[in-house]
Amino acid sequence: MDENKAYLHIGWGVVLVVMGVAVIFHVPQEMAKIAQLKDMDTMPIFLRFCFYLLGALLIGGGIKKIVKNYRDIMTK
Repeated sequence: MDENKAYLHIGWGVVLVVMGVAVIFHVPQEMAKIAQLKDMDTMPIFLRFCFYLLGALLIGGGIKKIVKNYRDIMTK
């Protein structure tokens, strides 16, 4: 892979990690809004799980992308 593309992918990985952290920190605020809805009795537990899973997947994918492309740069 071209070195410039590897740096671009590392930057994209950093963006993914930052967005994953932002999602995780934003969950309590969104859950407060969702709790105000009348039709949501048992859904908040499922939605909280989905938000945290989304954040974890973003962080994991970003870290994987950063590590892979960093290794590609270092092996050249």
